[in-house]
Amino acid sequence: MVLEMKVPSPGESITEVEIAEWLVEDGDYVEKDQAIAEVDSDKATLELPAEASGIITLKAEVGDAVAVGEVVCLIDTSAAKPEGASAKTEEKSEAPAPEAKPAKAEAPAPAKETYASGAASPAAKKILAEKGMETNQVKGTGKDGRITKEDAVKAVPSMGTPSGGARGESRSKLSMLRRKVAERLVSVKNETAMLTTFNEVDMSPIFELRNQYKDQFKAKHGVGLGFMSFFTKAVTRALELYPAVNSMIDEKEMISFDYCDISIAVSGPKGLMVPVVRNAENLSFRGVEAEIKRLAIRAREGEITVDEMTGGTFTITNGGVFGSMLSTPIINPPQSAILGMHNIVERPVAVNGKVEIRPVMYVALSYDHRIIDGRESVGFLVAVKEALENPAELLMNYDVKKALEL
Repeated sequence: MVLEMKVPSPGESITEVEIAEWLVEDGDYVEKDQAIAEVDSDKATLELPAEASGIITLKAEVGDAVAVGEVVCLIDTSAAKPEGASAKTEEKSEAPAPEAKPAKAEAPAPAKETYASGAASPAAKKILAEKGMETNQVKGTGKDGRITKEDAVKAVPSMGTPSGGARGESRSKLSMLRRKVAERLVSVKNETAMLTTFNEVDMSPIFELRNQYKDQFKAKHGVGLGFMSFFTKAVTRALELYPAVNSMIDEKEMISFDYCDISIAVSGPKGLMVPVVRNAENLSFRGVEAEIKRLAIRAREGEITVDEMTGGTFTITNGGVFGSMLSTPIINPPQSAILGMHNIVERPVAVNGKVEIRPVMYVALSYDHRIIDGRESVGFLVAVKEALENPAELLMNYDVKKALEL
């Protein structure tokens, strides 16, 4: 019996996928549930498992866009599992040895070295001097290797002329995920009134808390006490104070959410992924760190699902891990705002009339000005700053150990 394997639906609104890679070859024997291909949708890369055991016949090539429900391969379930080496391997071993290549022609004898080798004629000397070049930088083609005027002219490239360095180029097809991300980012720039407001955060209080409790936290919960839990908790608090930032436009209506599903931008092997931490407002520091770690691992290993990356109400992106000092993050549609974190640098700041060196991070909030006014955007970012600079009071209710579940 021959089984037709069709492309399953990866999720709502997805009508086609692209074959990113076949993990088996045409004619291979595959086991049921064995991963046979990786397919790209416009939201994630997913593995395609074999629906039965048997000999596989591929019906699509890498790079092909195939509709959901379309046949991508056939599996002959009546075929017996081969023992030992496959026929394909045996054929390869019996293949004739490649013919011996003819011997290369002998290289011509090197030019005879004389007192004139590398010497420049008066005209060539003048040209090289004008261009600031030495005679040992030029190969002479005149008698006995003498550098002629023509050699000097050709050896000195004019402005804009390639100087002999590598000038190769390569061309590769963008994945469906990358193309969709590009389309979405361009549409955001074209279809929203996007503005960005900035502020700076003194990270000293968080540094002090982490230095004091990170070892206990790791020992008890098995995850690190990072910056993302502080930022996520600060964001959920600010979203409750400024609900307009936790909203989005749907044609002529504004949808506001009474929950905080926070999208966290993660760099994966196939590009930027944005998994969602659901109901982050109800999670503890341990809960946030554990969920972010789980989603990040799944994204980097290519196991993230479409459902885990849809439905966020607000996004946090951290360009600081790559060394970014300041940026204007682009909104993740259909959301209306995104918070950008950046690197932490020791900077001189005024504290009670004195200059002190503090670890400072610049933060940026990009927002859709169609539904978020300046008061809400600036107030939201100030609320985030206040919570990060006073976490014990505003995020932990003066009980740090209880908040960290120690």
